[in-house]
Amino acid sequence: MDLQIALLLGQDGITNGAIYALLSLALVLIFAVTRVIFIPQGEFVAFGALTLASFQAGKTPGTLWLLIGAGVVVALIDLTLAVRAGTVRKIPRIVGWNLIYPAAAAAVVFLLKPNEFPLLLQIVLALALVVPLGPMIYRLAFQPVAEASVLVLLIVSVAVHLALVGLGLLFFGAEGSRTPAFSEASFDLGLVRVTGQTLWVMGASLLLIVVLALFFERTIYGKALRATAMNRTGARLMGISTVMAGKLSFLLAALIGAFSGILIAPITTVYYDTGFLIGLKGFVGAIVGGLASYPIAAAGAVLVGLLEAFSSFWASAFKEVIVFTLIIPVLVWRSLTTRHVEEDE
Repeated sequence: MDLQIALLLGQDGITNGAIYALLSLALVLIFAVTRVIFIPQGEFVAFGALTLASFQAGKTPGTLWLLIGAGVVVALIDLTLAVRAGTVRKIPRIVGWNLIYPAAAAAVVFLLKPNEFPLLLQIVLALALVVPLGPMIYRLAFQPVAEASVLVLLIVSVAVHLALVGLGLLFFGAEGSRTPAFSEASFDLGLVRVTGQTLWVMGASLLLIVVLALFFERTIYGKALRATAMNRTGARLMGISTVMAGKLSFLLAALIGAFSGILIAPITTVYYDTGFLIGLKGFVGAIVGGLASYPIAAAGAVLVGLLEAFSSFWASAFKEVIVFTLIIPVLVWRSLTTRHVEEDE
């Protein structure tokens, strides 16, 4: 270990930590608003990266069929409930988001040639296919049991994870994919060479964190999410729909996950199950923040990235063990310093 190696490892750690920070923020957001420990967060990472890779390979991504299928099921359920309740004014919105939108996305994929699009348009189209899956998954899996205990919600979350991993294998196969780098540039900073893709990852992650902070501070929907996170019952009494808050939190989590996958696709080979391990490392950062503090969760995620990078140098065979062992002292410390409150039945 010398200074140059330490700087290189630090660069890798901060780059990975930026992605883990985004995922930890998404996990904290979902848990604060819905009380769901969202295990499938990593699947959005894999789906975002593999959808973009499918476009660039001239293939139809399986996420398009998932979007269409989930949209049809959600539409059938919501239309049935709307007709029974007599709220026909909701029908155009239900049909528009769950049937017309997936049909329009399919028309773009089949009638145009996404593999000939500029990279930016390919990224936008990949996000357009993956991000709407977030609120659809909430509607199908979590909204019916929204008032259940945290343990029940965790069991449902594990079931959704297993289903999405299986669908990922069906849609994309067992082979991994990697996309071209956003930039081929590189810069020499003293002893370290920084690639353009590394700067893209750090810059885009920082930009997304700033945009999310402004969203929560300046917009009415962001304030509604904050209010729901603080007190679900109080938010409901003030006229804030907890269903809307849940769908919006899952939408943001899907956006963060898919965007993170697109960022890392040029620097690592992504498989159908790659997102699970990445999501777990984001979860470690979220646990450091107590599933409540966004800044501490982000800092903990960067710490996880640095710990992983340096562990790969000193004990590469045990780097995953070392990273996940970090969660033990954090849990012990929090159990000793936090007053335990039994969940209301």
